Amino acid sequence: MNTTTIEFPGTPLEPNSIFYIKRPSMEKLIFQEITHPGCIIRIKAPQLMGKTSLVLRLIAHAKSLEYHTVYLDLQKADKAIFASINKFLRWLCANVSQQLQLPVNLDNYWDDDIGSKISCSIYFQHYLLRKINNPLVLVFNELNRILEYPEIAEDFLPLIRAWHEEAKQEEILQKLRFVLVHSTEIYITLNINKSPFNVGLTVKIPEFTVEDIQELAQRHGLDWTEKAAKRNAFALKSMLGGHPYLVRLTLYHLANNANKTLDQILEDAPTITSIYSSHLKNLLITLQENIELKAALQELIAARGKLNIDHILAYKLESLGLIKLEGDSCTFSCELYRQYFSNQPWEKLNQWQYLKQLQQEKKTLEELSNTDNLTQLANQRYFDTLLNDLWPTLAEEEAPISLIILDADHLKIYNKTYGREAGDNCLRKIADLLKEIANSFSIRGSYQLTATRYDSGEFALLVPGKASAITFKLAEYIREQVINLAIPLDSMLFSGLTASFVTISLGVSSIVPSNTQSPAILVQDARQALEKSKKNERNRTTMGSMVT
Repeated sequence: MNTTTIEFPGTPLEPNSIFYIKRPSMEKLIFQEITHPGCIIRIKAPQLMGKTSLVLRLIAHAKSLEYHTVYLDLQKADKAIFASINKFLRWLCANVSQQLQLPVNLDNYWDDDIGSKISCSIYFQHYLLRKINNPLVLVFNELNRILEYPEIAEDFLPLIRAWHEEAKQEEILQKLRFVLVHSTEIYITLNINKSPFNVGLTVKIPEFTVEDIQELAQRHGLDWTEKAAKRNAFALKSMLGGHPYLVRLTLYHLANNANKTLDQILEDAPTITSIYSSHLKNLLITLQENIELKAALQELIAARGKLNIDHILAYKLESLGLIKLEGDSCTFSCELYRQYFSNQPWEKLNQWQYLKQLQQEKKTLEELSNTDNLTQLANQRYFDTLLNDLWPTLAEEEAPISLIILDADHLKIYNKTYGREAGDNCLRKIADLLKEIANSFSIRGSYQLTATRYDSGEFALLVPGKASAITFKLAEYIREQVINLAIPLDSMLFSGLTASFVTISLGVSSIVPSNTQSPAILVQDARQALEKSKKNERNRTTMGSMVT
Protein backbone atom coordinates (compact mmCIF):
# COMPACT_ATOMS: atom_id res chain seq x y z
CA MET A 1 0.00 0.00 0.00
CA ASN A 2 1.19 3.54 -0.75
CA THR A 3 1.69 4.97 2.76
CA THR A 4 0.68 8.44 1.59
CA THR A 5 -2.91 7.16 1.37
CA ILE A 6 -2.99 6.05 5.01
CA GLU A 7 -5.25 8.32 7.03
CA PHE A 8 -3.72 9.69 10.22
CA PRO A 9 -5.87 8.43 13.12
CA GLY A 10 -7.90 10.71 15.33
CA THR A 11 -10.65 11.86 12.97
CA PRO A 12 -13.89 9.99 12.14
CA LEU A 13 -13.65 7.41 9.36
CA GLU A 14 -15.94 7.61 6.37
CA PRO A 15 -18.16 4.51 5.94
CA ASN A 16 -16.14 3.35 2.90
CA SER A 17 -12.73 3.77 4.56
CA ILE A 18 -10.60 0.63 4.38
CA PHE A 19 -9.47 1.36 7.96
CA TYR A 20 -12.98 1.01 9.31
CA ILE A 21 -13.34 -2.31 11.14
CA LYS A 22 -16.89 -3.62 10.85
CA ARG A 23 -18.73 -5.12 13.81
CA PRO A 24 -21.41 -6.99 11.84
CA SER A 25 -23.63 -8.07 14.74
CA MET A 26 -23.61 -4.62 16.34
CA GLU A 27 -24.23 -2.80 13.06
CA LYS A 28 -27.02 -5.19 12.07
CA LEU A 29 -28.69 -4.50 15.41
CA ILE A 30 -28.68 -0.70 15.07
CA PHE A 31 -29.61 -0.85 11.38
CA GLN A 32 -32.72 -2.82 12.35
CA GLU A 33 -33.54 -0.59 15.31
CA ILE A 34 -33.43 2.62 13.25
CA THR A 35 -36.46 1.40 11.29
CA HIS A 36 -38.65 1.34 14.42
CA PRO A 37 -40.93 4.39 14.85
CA GLY A 38 -39.94 6.73 17.68
CA CYS A 39 -36.91 4.60 18.59
CA ILE A 40 -33.99 5.65 20.80
CA ILE A 41 -30.51 4.29 20.09
CA ARG A 42 -27.85 5.13 22.67
CA ILE A 43 -24.22 4.72 21.60
CA LYS A 44 -21.80 4.86 24.51
CA ALA A 45 -18.01 4.58 24.53
CA PRO A 46 -14.98 6.44 25.92
CA GLN A 47 -13.25 9.10 23.85
CA LEU A 48 -11.55 8.08 20.58
CA MET A 49 -13.21 4.65 20.50
CA GLY A 50 -14.92 5.27 17.15
CA LYS A 51 -18.39 6.49 18.15
CA THR A 52 -18.57 9.08 15.39
CA SER A 53 -17.30 6.63 12.75
CA LEU A 54 -20.13 4.26 13.71
CA VAL A 55 -22.64 7.09 13.59
CA LEU A 56 -21.50 8.09 10.09
CA ARG A 57 -22.08 4.50 9.00
CA LEU A 58 -25.56 4.56 10.58
CA ILE A 59 -26.34 7.85 8.83
CA ALA A 60 -25.23 6.42 5.48
CA HIS A 61 -27.53 3.43 6.04
CA ALA A 62 -30.44 5.73 6.97
CA LYS A 63 -29.91 7.74 3.78
CA SER A 64 -29.96 4.51 1.78
CA LEU A 65 -33.47 4.01 3.20
CA GLU A 66 -34.31 7.55 2.02
CA TYR A 67 -34.61 8.78 5.60
CA HIS A 68 -33.88 12.40 6.45
CA THR A 69 -30.86 12.85 8.75
CA VAL A 70 -29.84 15.68 11.07
CA TYR A 71 -26.49 15.59 12.86
CA LEU A 72 -26.01 17.88 15.87
CA ASP A 73 -22.59 17.92 17.56
CA LEU A 74 -23.07 19.54 20.97
CA GLN A 75 -19.31 20.05 21.29
CA LYS A 76 -19.59 22.65 18.53
CA ALA A 77 -22.45 24.55 20.15
CA ASP A 78 -21.55 27.99 21.55
CA LYS A 79 -21.56 28.31 25.31
CA ALA A 80 -24.25 30.98 25.01
CA ILE A 81 -26.63 28.34 23.58
CA PHE A 82 -26.80 26.76 27.05
CA ALA A 83 -27.79 29.98 28.81
CA SER A 84 -31.39 28.77 29.18
CA ILE A 85 -33.65 25.92 28.05
CA ASN A 86 -35.51 28.39 25.84
CA LYS A 87 -32.33 29.40 24.01
CA PHE A 88 -31.20 25.79 23.66
CA LEU A 89 -34.50 24.56 22.23
CA ARG A 90 -34.68 27.47 19.77
CA TRP A 91 -31.13 26.60 18.68
CA LEU A 92 -32.23 22.97 18.24
CA CYS A 93 -35.27 23.87 16.14
CA ALA A 94 -33.31 26.33 14.00
CA ASN A 95 -30.56 23.79 13.29
CA VAL A 96 -32.99 21.02 12.39
CA SER A 97 -34.86 23.42 10.09
CA GLN A 98 -31.68 24.43 8.27
CA GLN A 99 -30.39 20.87 7.83
CA LEU A 100 -33.77 19.88 6.43
CA GLN A 101 -33.51 22.91 4.12
CA LEU A 102 -36.69 24.39 5.55
CA PRO A 103 -37.22 28.06 6.46
CA VAL A 104 -36.65 28.79 10.15
CA ASN A 105 -40.18 29.61 11.25
CA LEU A 106 -39.85 29.86 15.03
CA ASP A 107 -41.83 33.04 15.67
CA ASN A 108 -45.02 31.53 14.27
CA TYR A 109 -44.90 28.60 16.70
CA TRP A 110 -43.12 29.91 19.79
CA ASP A 111 -45.26 31.10 22.67
CA ASP A 112 -43.59 32.18 25.92
CA ASP A 113 -46.89 31.79 27.77
CA ILE A 114 -46.99 28.02 27.22
CA GLY A 115 -43.26 27.53 27.68
CA SER A 116 -40.32 26.55 25.49
CA LYS A 117 -40.72 22.75 25.77
CA ILE A 118 -44.31 22.78 24.54
CA SER A 119 -43.40 25.35 21.87
CA CYS A 120 -40.57 23.09 20.71
CA SER A 121 -42.91 20.09 20.58
CA ILE A 122 -45.46 22.05 18.56
CA TYR A 123 -42.72 23.21 16.18
CA PHE A 124 -41.66 19.63 15.51
CA GLN A 125 -45.17 18.15 15.28
CA HIS A 126 -46.99 20.92 13.41
CA TYR A 127 -44.17 22.22 11.23
CA LEU A 128 -41.00 20.16 10.76
CA LEU A 129 -42.45 16.64 10.70
CA ARG A 130 -45.41 17.68 8.53
CA LYS A 131 -43.02 19.13 5.93
CA ILE A 132 -41.25 15.81 5.38
CA ASN A 133 -42.63 12.53 4.09
CA ASN A 134 -40.02 10.10 5.40
CA PRO A 135 -38.61 9.35 8.87
CA LEU A 136 -36.12 11.74 10.47
CA VAL A 137 -32.98 10.40 12.17
CA LEU A 138 -31.94 12.97 14.78
CA VAL A 139 -28.36 12.44 16.02
CA PHE A 140 -27.05 14.15 19.16
CA ASN A 141 -23.29 13.65 19.23
CA GLU A 142 -21.35 14.22 22.49
CA LEU A 143 -24.57 14.44 24.47
CA ASN A 144 -22.44 14.44 27.63
CA ARG A 145 -21.68 18.13 26.91
CA ILE A 146 -25.16 18.86 28.20
CA LEU A 147 -24.20 17.47 31.62
CA GLU A 148 -22.16 20.63 32.13
CA TYR A 149 -25.51 22.43 32.30
CA PRO A 150 -27.75 20.39 34.66
CA GLU A 151 -30.71 22.76 34.38
CA ILE A 152 -30.77 22.27 30.60
CA ALA A 153 -30.27 18.51 30.90
CA GLU A 154 -33.06 18.10 33.43
CA ASP A 155 -35.50 19.74 31.02
CA PHE A 156 -34.25 18.45 27.67
CA LEU A 157 -33.57 14.78 28.38
CA PRO A 158 -37.11 14.09 29.70
CA LEU A 159 -38.43 15.84 26.57
CA ILE A 160 -36.75 13.19 24.41
CA ARG A 161 -38.32 10.48 26.58
CA ALA A 162 -41.73 12.17 26.25
CA TRP A 163 -41.52 12.25 22.44
CA HIS A 164 -40.45 8.59 22.45
CA GLU A 165 -43.48 7.62 24.60
CA GLU A 166 -45.93 9.79 22.64
CA ALA A 167 -44.78 8.17 19.40
CA LYS A 168 -46.74 5.07 20.46
CA GLN A 169 -49.95 7.05 19.95
CA GLU A 170 -49.07 10.16 17.92
CA GLU A 171 -48.55 9.12 14.31
CA ILE A 172 -46.60 12.27 13.42
CA LEU A 173 -43.99 11.56 16.11
CA GLN A 174 -43.40 8.07 14.73
CA LYS A 175 -41.25 9.71 12.06
CA LEU A 176 -38.63 10.52 14.72
CA ARG A 177 -35.62 8.27 15.34
CA PHE A 178 -33.19 9.37 18.10
CA VAL A 179 -29.48 8.52 18.22
CA LEU A 180 -27.84 9.65 21.47
CA VAL A 181 -24.04 9.48 21.46
CA HIS A 182 -22.06 10.08 24.65
CA SER A 183 -18.75 9.26 26.33
CA THR A 184 -19.90 8.64 29.87
CA GLU A 185 -22.84 7.49 31.91
CA ILE A 186 -25.54 10.09 32.38
CA TYR A 187 -25.16 10.65 36.11
CA ILE A 188 -27.56 13.54 36.76
CA THR A 189 -30.64 12.64 38.77
CA LEU A 190 -33.67 11.97 36.58
CA ASN A 191 -37.03 10.44 37.41
CA ILE A 192 -36.85 6.86 36.11
CA ASN A 193 -40.08 7.44 34.18
CA LYS A 194 -38.64 10.54 32.49
CA SER A 195 -35.17 9.32 31.58
CA PRO A 196 -34.39 8.39 27.95
CA PHE A 197 -31.59 6.13 29.18
CA ASN A 198 -33.62 3.19 30.43
CA VAL A 199 -35.55 2.73 27.18
CA GLY A 200 -34.53 1.84 23.66
CA LEU A 201 -31.33 0.15 22.48
CA THR A 202 -28.01 0.69 24.24
CA VAL A 203 -24.82 -0.03 22.28
CA LYS A 204 -21.30 -0.09 23.76
CA ILE A 205 -18.51 0.02 21.19
CA PRO A 206 -16.09 -2.84 21.89
CA GLU A 207 -12.31 -2.70 21.77
CA PHE A 208 -10.44 -4.29 18.89
CA THR A 209 -9.92 -8.02 19.19
CA VAL A 210 -6.63 -9.71 18.31
CA GLU A 211 -8.20 -10.69 14.99
CA ASP A 212 -9.27 -7.07 14.34
CA ILE A 213 -5.71 -5.88 14.96
CA GLN A 214 -4.31 -8.49 12.55
CA GLU A 215 -6.80 -7.46 9.88
CA LEU A 216 -6.00 -3.78 10.37
CA ALA A 217 -2.26 -4.45 10.16
CA GLN A 218 -2.80 -6.02 6.74
CA ARG A 219 -4.83 -3.00 5.61
CA HIS A 220 -1.90 -0.79 6.64
CA GLY A 221 0.31 -2.81 4.35
CA LEU A 222 2.46 -4.35 7.09
CA ASP A 223 4.22 -7.40 5.71
CA TRP A 224 4.09 -9.60 8.79
CA THR A 225 4.35 -13.36 8.60
CA GLU A 226 1.40 -15.29 9.95
CA LYS A 227 3.32 -16.15 13.13
CA ALA A 228 4.61 -12.58 13.61
CA ALA A 229 1.16 -11.11 12.90
CA LYS A 230 -0.42 -13.12 15.70
CA ARG A 231 2.42 -12.39 18.14
CA ASN A 232 2.39 -8.67 17.35
CA ALA A 233 -1.38 -8.45 17.60
CA PHE A 234 -1.24 -10.07 21.04
CA ALA A 235 1.50 -7.63 22.10
CA LEU A 236 -0.56 -4.63 20.97
CA LYS A 237 -3.68 -5.98 22.65
CA SER A 238 -1.75 -6.50 25.88
CA MET A 239 -0.25 -3.00 25.95
CA LEU A 240 -3.10 -0.95 24.45
CA GLY A 241 -6.13 -3.01 25.47
CA GLY A 242 -7.50 -2.95 21.92
CA HIS A 243 -8.12 0.82 22.07
CA PRO A 244 -8.99 1.69 18.42
CA TYR A 245 -7.19 5.04 18.28
CA LEU A 246 -4.02 3.81 20.00
CA VAL A 247 -3.87 0.68 17.84
CA ARG A 248 -4.30 2.67 14.63
CA LEU A 249 -1.71 5.20 15.79
CA THR A 250 0.79 2.38 16.25
CA LEU A 251 0.08 0.82 12.87
CA TYR A 252 0.25 4.22 11.17
CA HIS A 253 3.77 4.83 12.52
CA LEU A 254 4.92 1.33 11.63
CA ALA A 255 3.61 1.73 8.06
CA ASN A 256 5.33 5.08 7.64
CA ASN A 257 8.65 4.26 9.30
CA ALA A 258 10.43 1.15 8.05
CA ASN A 259 13.23 1.61 10.61
CA LYS A 260 10.82 1.49 13.56
CA THR A 261 9.94 -1.86 15.10
CA LEU A 262 6.92 -2.74 17.20
CA ASP A 263 9.21 -3.81 20.06
CA GLN A 264 10.85 -0.36 20.08
CA ILE A 265 7.47 1.41 20.09
CA LEU A 266 6.11 -0.69 22.96
CA GLU A 267 9.31 -0.35 24.98
CA ASP A 268 9.11 3.46 24.75
CA ALA A 269 5.30 3.47 25.16
CA PRO A 270 4.96 4.99 28.68
CA THR A 271 7.72 7.61 28.17
CA ILE A 272 7.55 11.26 27.10
CA THR A 273 9.29 10.43 23.81
CA SER A 274 6.79 7.80 22.67
CA ILE A 275 4.33 8.12 19.82
CA TYR A 276 1.59 8.17 22.48
CA SER A 277 3.09 11.09 24.45
CA SER A 278 0.71 13.77 23.15
CA HIS A 279 -2.33 11.63 23.96
CA LEU A 280 -0.97 10.75 27.42
CA LYS A 281 -0.08 14.37 28.15
CA ASN A 282 -3.62 15.50 27.33
CA LEU A 283 -5.00 12.93 29.77
CA LEU A 284 -2.55 14.07 32.46
CA ILE A 285 -3.56 17.72 31.97
CA THR A 286 -7.22 16.74 32.34
CA LEU A 287 -6.43 14.98 35.61
CA GLN A 288 -4.41 17.94 36.88
CA GLU A 289 -7.42 20.18 36.28
CA ASN A 290 -9.67 17.92 38.35
CA ILE A 291 -8.35 17.16 41.82
CA GLU A 292 -10.99 14.51 42.56
CA LEU A 293 -10.25 12.52 39.40
CA LYS A 294 -6.52 12.68 40.02
CA ALA A 295 -6.95 11.50 43.62
CA ALA A 296 -9.16 8.61 42.47
CA LEU A 297 -6.56 7.51 39.94
CA GLN A 298 -3.83 7.71 42.59
CA GLU A 299 -5.93 5.40 44.76
CA LEU A 300 -6.18 2.94 41.89
CA ILE A 301 -2.39 3.01 41.42
CA ALA A 302 -1.83 2.41 45.13
CA ALA A 303 -4.33 -0.48 45.15
CA ARG A 304 -2.28 -2.36 42.50
CA GLY A 305 -5.38 -3.98 41.11
CA LYS A 306 -9.15 -3.51 41.32
CA LEU A 307 -10.67 -0.76 43.45
CA ASN A 308 -14.12 0.49 44.45
CA ILE A 309 -14.43 4.26 43.98
CA ASP A 310 -17.26 6.78 43.89
CA HIS A 311 -19.57 5.96 40.97
CA ILE A 312 -19.61 9.44 39.46
CA LEU A 313 -15.81 9.65 39.56
CA ALA A 314 -15.65 6.18 38.02
CA TYR A 315 -17.98 7.23 35.19
CA LYS A 316 -15.84 10.29 34.48
CA LEU A 317 -12.62 8.28 34.42
CA GLU A 318 -14.31 5.74 32.17
CA SER A 319 -15.38 8.51 29.79
CA LEU A 320 -11.71 9.43 29.43
CA GLY A 321 -10.99 5.79 28.62
CA LEU A 322 -8.65 5.46 31.61
CA ILE A 323 -10.49 2.69 33.43
CA LYS A 324 -12.82 -0.23 32.87
CA LEU A 325 -15.74 -0.91 35.16
CA GLU A 326 -16.32 -4.48 36.30
CA GLY A 327 -19.34 -4.54 38.57
CA ASP A 328 -18.60 -2.12 41.41
CA SER A 329 -14.86 -2.30 40.81
CA CYS A 330 -12.58 -0.58 38.35
CA THR A 331 -9.17 -1.27 36.85
CA PHE A 332 -6.91 0.43 34.32
CA SER A 333 -8.23 -0.03 30.80
CA CYS A 334 -4.79 -0.87 29.43
CA GLU A 335 -1.22 -1.53 30.49
CA LEU A 336 -0.02 1.68 28.82
CA TYR A 337 -2.11 3.83 31.14
CA ARG A 338 -1.09 1.81 34.21
CA GLN A 339 2.62 2.19 33.49
CA TYR A 340 2.47 5.84 32.45
CA PHE A 341 0.46 7.10 35.40
CA SER A 342 2.29 4.86 37.88
CA ASN A 343 5.56 6.51 36.80
CA GLN A 344 4.33 10.07 37.33
CA PRO A 345 6.00 12.17 40.08
CA TRP A 346 2.70 12.66 41.89
CA GLU A 347 4.28 14.47 44.86
CA LYS A 348 5.66 17.20 42.62
CA LEU A 349 2.45 17.30 40.64
CA ASN A 350 0.50 17.67 43.88
CA GLN A 351 2.69 20.64 44.85
CA TRP A 352 2.05 22.16 41.44
CA GLN A 353 -1.65 21.46 41.88
CA TYR A 354 -1.56 23.16 45.29
CA LEU A 355 -0.05 26.32 43.80
CA LYS A 356 -2.60 26.24 41.00
CA GLN A 357 -5.38 25.82 43.56
CA LEU A 358 -4.12 28.90 45.43
CA GLN A 359 -4.17 30.84 42.18
CA GLN A 360 -7.71 29.64 41.49
CA GLU A 361 -8.83 30.62 44.98
CA LYS A 362 -7.32 34.06 44.48
CA LYS A 363 -9.15 34.36 41.15
CA THR A 364 -12.40 33.23 42.81
CA LEU A 365 -12.03 35.85 45.55
CA GLU A 366 -11.46 38.51 42.90
CA GLU A 367 -14.56 37.37 41.03
CA LEU A 368 -16.61 37.46 44.24
CA SER A 369 -15.42 40.98 44.97
CA ASN A 370 -16.61 41.99 41.50
CA THR A 371 -19.99 40.22 41.69
CA ASP A 372 -23.30 41.50 43.03
CA ASN A 373 -24.63 38.99 45.57
CA LEU A 374 -28.30 39.49 44.76
CA THR A 375 -28.28 39.26 40.95
CA GLN A 376 -24.94 37.53 40.30
CA LEU A 377 -24.18 40.20 37.71
CA ALA A 378 -20.95 42.14 37.83
CA ASN A 379 -21.12 44.99 40.36
CA GLN A 380 -20.36 48.70 40.16
CA ARG A 381 -16.73 48.12 41.13
CA TYR A 382 -16.27 45.88 38.11
CA PHE A 383 -18.13 48.38 35.92
CA ASP A 384 -15.79 51.22 36.91
CA THR A 385 -12.70 49.07 36.31
CA LEU A 386 -13.94 47.86 32.91
CA LEU A 387 -14.89 51.34 31.72
CA ASN A 388 -11.49 52.75 32.71
CA ASP A 389 -9.74 49.84 30.94
CA LEU A 390 -11.78 50.20 27.73
CA TRP A 391 -11.52 53.97 27.50
CA PRO A 392 -7.86 54.39 26.30
CA THR A 393 -8.11 51.37 23.97
CA LEU A 394 -11.21 52.69 22.20
CA ALA A 395 -9.68 56.17 22.12
CA GLU A 396 -6.68 54.79 20.26
CA GLU A 397 -8.95 52.90 17.84
CA GLU A 398 -11.23 55.96 17.49
CA ALA A 399 -14.14 53.59 18.11
CA PRO A 400 -17.35 54.47 19.98
CA ILE A 401 -18.50 53.25 23.34
CA SER A 402 -22.11 53.44 24.48
CA LEU A 403 -23.76 53.11 27.86
CA ILE A 404 -27.28 52.18 28.89
CA ILE A 405 -28.35 52.90 32.46
CA LEU A 406 -31.78 51.63 33.42
CA ASP A 407 -33.85 51.78 36.57
CA ALA A 408 -36.80 49.65 37.70
CA ASP A 409 -39.78 51.99 37.88
CA HIS A 410 -41.57 52.39 41.22
CA LEU A 411 -39.33 49.85 42.96
CA LYS A 412 -40.04 51.42 46.37
CA ILE A 413 -43.76 51.04 45.79
CA TYR A 414 -43.24 47.46 44.64
CA ASN A 415 -41.28 46.64 47.81
CA LYS A 416 -43.90 48.32 49.98
CA THR A 417 -46.74 46.43 48.25
CA TYR A 418 -45.25 42.95 47.97
CA GLY A 419 -42.37 42.92 50.42
CA ARG A 420 -38.61 43.20 50.08
CA GLU A 421 -38.15 39.56 49.12
CA ALA A 422 -40.53 39.95 46.19
CA GLY A 423 -38.67 43.13 45.21
CA ASP A 424 -35.40 41.19 45.18
CA ASN A 425 -36.98 38.51 43.00
CA CYS A 426 -38.15 41.25 40.64
CA LEU A 427 -34.58 42.53 40.29
CA ARG A 428 -33.29 39.00 39.74
CA LYS A 429 -35.74 38.49 36.86
CA ILE A 430 -34.57 41.71 35.22
CA ALA A 431 -30.93 40.71 35.82
CA ASP A 432 -31.49 37.26 34.25
CA LEU A 433 -33.04 38.92 31.21
CA LEU A 434 -30.08 41.30 30.87
CA LYS A 435 -27.66 38.38 31.21
CA GLU A 436 -29.43 36.46 28.44
CA ILE A 437 -29.45 39.50 26.15
CA ALA A 438 -25.76 40.19 26.87
CA ASN A 439 -24.85 36.59 25.98
CA SER A 440 -26.69 36.74 22.67
CA PHE A 441 -25.71 40.28 21.58
CA SER A 442 -23.00 40.21 18.92
CA ILE A 443 -20.08 42.64 18.89
CA ARG A 444 -17.25 42.27 16.43
CA GLY A 445 -13.73 41.64 17.64
CA SER A 446 -12.86 40.82 21.23
CA TYR A 447 -15.41 43.20 22.78
CA GLN A 448 -18.62 42.05 24.43
CA LEU A 449 -21.74 43.54 25.93
CA THR A 450 -21.41 43.65 29.71
CA ALA A 451 -24.40 43.92 32.06
CA THR A 452 -23.84 45.08 35.65
CA ARG A 453 -25.92 45.95 38.66
CA TYR A 454 -25.08 49.59 39.17
CA ASP A 455 -26.97 50.80 42.22
CA SER A 456 -30.10 49.65 44.09
CA GLY A 457 -32.69 49.20 41.31
CA GLU A 458 -30.33 50.40 38.59
CA PHE A 459 -28.46 48.38 35.99
CA ALA A 460 -25.80 49.48 33.52
CA LEU A 461 -24.81 47.95 30.19
CA LEU A 462 -21.52 48.89 28.53
CA VAL A 463 -21.61 48.52 24.75
CA PRO A 464 -18.09 48.97 23.32
CA GLY A 465 -17.76 49.46 19.58
CA LYS A 466 -21.41 50.40 19.01
CA ALA A 467 -22.76 53.87 18.26
CA SER A 468 -25.89 55.58 19.54
CA ALA A 469 -28.43 54.40 16.92
CA ILE A 470 -27.82 50.69 17.54
CA THR A 471 -27.58 51.19 21.30
CA PHE A 472 -30.87 53.09 21.40
CA LYS A 473 -32.58 50.22 19.55
CA LEU A 474 -31.03 47.77 22.02
CA ALA A 475 -32.32 49.85 24.93
CA GLU A 476 -35.83 49.88 23.48
CA TYR A 477 -35.66 46.12 22.98
CA ILE A 478 -34.68 45.67 26.63
CA ARG A 479 -37.54 47.91 27.73
CA GLU A 480 -40.05 45.84 25.72
CA GLN A 481 -38.66 42.55 27.03
CA VAL A 482 -39.03 43.71 30.64
CA ILE A 483 -42.69 44.47 29.92
CA ASN A 484 -42.99 40.95 28.45
CA LEU A 485 -41.80 39.54 31.79
CA ALA A 486 -45.25 40.62 33.02
CA ILE A 487 -44.17 41.17 36.64
CA PRO A 488 -47.46 42.38 38.17
CA LEU A 489 -47.75 45.74 39.93
CA ASP A 490 -51.26 46.56 41.15
CA SER A 491 -51.85 50.15 40.07
CA MET A 492 -55.21 50.16 41.92
CA LEU A 493 -53.40 50.36 45.28
CA PHE A 494 -51.46 53.46 44.33
CA SER A 495 -52.62 56.25 42.06
CA GLY A 496 -50.36 57.65 39.38
CA LEU A 497 -48.62 54.43 38.36
CA THR A 498 -47.87 54.25 34.64
CA ALA A 499 -48.53 50.52 34.13
CA SER A 500 -49.96 47.43 35.81
CA PHE A 501 -46.65 45.61 35.24
CA VAL A 502 -43.14 46.48 36.31
CA THR A 503 -41.45 48.69 33.71
CA ILE A 504 -38.05 50.31 33.40
CA SER A 505 -36.77 53.75 32.43
CA LEU A 506 -33.57 54.04 30.44
CA GLY A 507 -30.91 56.59 29.60
CA VAL A 508 -28.49 56.13 26.71
CA SER A 509 -25.23 57.89 25.96
CA SER A 510 -22.59 57.33 23.32
CA ILE A 511 -19.17 58.84 22.64
CA VAL A 512 -15.89 58.27 20.85
CA PRO A 513 -13.48 58.44 23.79
CA SER A 514 -10.56 60.81 23.97
CA ASN A 515 -7.57 60.54 26.27
CA THR A 516 -8.17 64.16 27.22
CA GLN A 517 -11.62 63.29 28.63
CA SER A 518 -12.67 61.36 31.71
CA PRO A 519 -14.91 58.28 31.38
CA ALA A 520 -17.13 59.94 33.96
CA ILE A 521 -18.68 62.14 31.26
CA LEU A 522 -20.27 59.08 29.65
CA VAL A 523 -21.82 58.00 32.96
CA GLN A 524 -22.98 61.52 33.76
CA ASP A 525 -24.65 61.96 30.36
CA ALA A 526 -26.43 58.57 30.60
CA ARG A 527 -27.66 59.35 34.13
CA GLN A 528 -29.02 62.70 33.02
CA ALA A 529 -30.88 60.97 30.18
CA LEU A 530 -32.25 58.42 32.67
CA GLU A 531 -33.56 61.24 34.90
CA LYS A 532 -35.38 62.73 31.92
CA SER A 533 -37.07 59.37 31.25
CA LYS A 534 -38.17 59.14 34.89
CA LYS A 535 -39.53 62.69 34.90
CA ASN A 536 -41.36 62.12 31.61
CA GLU A 537 -43.81 59.46 32.91
CA ARG A 538 -41.19 56.64 32.97
CA ASN A 539 -41.27 53.45 30.87
CA ARG A 540 -39.29 55.11 28.11
CA THR A 541 -35.79 55.52 26.69
CA THR A 542 -34.09 58.90 26.41
CA MET A 543 -30.96 59.66 24.42
CA GLY A 544 -28.29 61.77 26.09
CA SER A 545 -26.74 64.93 24.68
CA MET A 546 -23.62 63.09 23.43
CA VAL A 547 -24.41 61.28 20.16
CA THR A 548 -22.10 59.25 17.91
